[in-house]
Amino acid sequence: MTTETDVTPEKIEKHGFQAEVSRLLHMMVHSVYSEREIFLRELISNASDACDKLRYEAQTKSDLITDDAEFNIAITLDKKAGTLTLSDNGIGMSHDDLISHLGTIARSGTSAFMEQMAENKDDKNKAINMIGQFGVGFYSVFMVSDDIKVISRKAGTDESWTWHSNGIGEYTLSPAQKLSRGTDIIIHIKEDAAEFLDDYRIKSIIKTYSDHIAIPITLTYTKESTEDEETPEDVSEKVNEGTALWVRPKSDITEEQYKEFYHHVAHAMDDPWMTLHYRAEGVIEYSVLMYVPSQPPMDLFDPARKTRTKLYVKRVFITDDCEDLIPSYLRFMRGVVDSEDLPLNISREMLQNNPVMNKIRTAVTKKILAELEKKATKEPESYAKFWASFGPVLKEGIYEDFSRRDQLLKLSRFESTGPEGLSGLDDYIGRMKDGQEDIYYITGDNLGVAKRSPQLEGFKAKGIEVLFLTDAVDDFWLQMVPEYDGKKFKSVTRGAVDLKDEKKDDSKEEEADKTTPEMEALVGLLKANLEGSVKDVRLSDRLTDSAVCLVADEGDMDIHLQRILKQHQQLDQTSLRVLEINADHALIKAIGAAAVKKGSLDALKDAANLLLDQARIMEGDLPEDPVAFTRRLSTIMAKSLK
Repeated sequence: MTTETDVTPEKIEKHGFQAEVSRLLHMMVHSVYSEREIFLRELISNASDACDKLRYEAQTKSDLITDDAEFNIAITLDKKAGTLTLSDNGIGMSHDDLISHLGTIARSGTSAFMEQMAENKDDKNKAINMIGQFGVGFYSVFMVSDDIKVISRKAGTDESWTWHSNGIGEYTLSPAQKLSRGTDIIIHIKEDAAEFLDDYRIKSIIKTYSDHIAIPITLTYTKESTEDEETPEDVSEKVNEGTALWVRPKSDITEEQYKEFYHHVAHAMDDPWMTLHYRAEGVIEYSVLMYVPSQPPMDLFDPARKTRTKLYVKRVFITDDCEDLIPSYLRFMRGVVDSEDLPLNISREMLQNNPVMNKIRTAVTKKILAELEKKATKEPESYAKFWASFGPVLKEGIYEDFSRRDQLLKLSRFESTGPEGLSGLDDYIGRMKDGQEDIYYITGDNLGVAKRSPQLEGFKAKGIEVLFLTDAVDDFWLQMVPEYDGKKFKSVTRGAVDLKDEKKDDSKEEEADKTTPEMEALVGLLKANLEGSVKDVRLSDRLTDSAVCLVADEGDMDIHLQRILKQHQQLDQTSLRVLEINADHALIKAIGAAAVKKGSLDALKDAANLLLDQARIMEGDLPEDPVAFTRRLSTIMAKSLK
């Protein structure tokens, strides 16, 4: 039973919603959503989580549930008052919890979430659909209500509080008198949402979305009078199946039930891309029901890199924050692992380095990667969609997980200068030209920049395929992985390359023609004028269209990695690069012709520095001295126009 105390105005606290929450609520209140019933699914999921959390806490603090050991979720319909009340006897919320959980979007990534919402402002359904990805399902209740009260008492405390809001822009907190632990949510239903006061409609929603909830859900409503029965009667009945879905035989579970359990366990709106359900028996026994989402969770790139798989022991929830259950590079997985061998009173601290946990982690990780490998082989188009969402995260394992490095490399997919679309490393090796010994790649900030790189020109001209590695993690795992299947990884932006075609009879003569007196003079002139700014100057085999480019020397750090480390202040000083010039380019020929003339060292100083600045700009860098760059450019332009 819950009653609100006599609250004087001075006892009522007024709070404004966090800015992002206000925008979210405004959008939801003013949106028409075709599946508004999901609000009930979200509230039931939250109530189930609250009961699970208390069940875990009670393993070490049994007095928390001595007064009421049977967990339950109750829904009461009151058509006369126009309210739907959802109650649970879970862990409850304190004053500060109510502010933290209901007044803010607590998880990281808030800004990115709201930016995506703004991008979808002309597609309201699509924007609403993102709510579950971010774990803010409670706010969906404002789609059907214009007045909500949350009355809660935290287990083990005497205080209770009422949180009250109409979803416009602020909420109030005031003392309440709730006699038992848990939370009551009293929802005043809007006129256009009156269907949610109908018992048949509510039972249908629970059966559709929440039948798998392992806590009994009871529905209380007033049975309408009939011709034979004049007096309305209050009816209370259990609605859900109430059996943990992961312990049921696969043959007894429908595709729809799998989907709805995913929506519950992941607090997500999308459908799963892959479902993994099995039971392991033998030395250790455990059940697994895990999913790969079809859309990336909003906290996927949270620096904390936390996994979100729930750990149960004998159907009792233990934690959803267990870093030892699966590796962090599989943190996109959602679902449940239920162990039969761990003790029920195990603490989160005891889970670390537990031998049973280590065996489960190893086996579950192996199974997930094996299933991904099957998908990659049998459904390459579908796998390409998975890779677009989760590839950058999965590649973290190449850097971190030595024991599974080859398997993760086999699962990896890349764009390349070869066939359109994604290719695996085995596909690349199968297309290598006769005599090619290395796997060529280029790193970059994004695919567009990498594709425009001048260092690719010679490789394209010779038909040598180059992989585009444009995820931030690529620069790091490449430092740990020298080769794949006996083929070395080689950056096209580092070291000298030999792209001569020895099969052609005139190739040696053709290459010798490039080393002319003019080119020798130009190389010497550039070395003299650019001393201290470049490591070396040499004629290029890799350029066909551009005049110049910069490359890292063979033993130096890759250019892109060097730039990333410097941006993150992890590198104080960058190594000098090698300037390569294209002897066939008209500009280089013209400067070369001038280089053999008397006094060219000083006369071509501006031209030499402009070539270096041009190479820097093509790499995405700024000229070292922008003011000097504009002065030189202006001087040369003025001379050319005389």
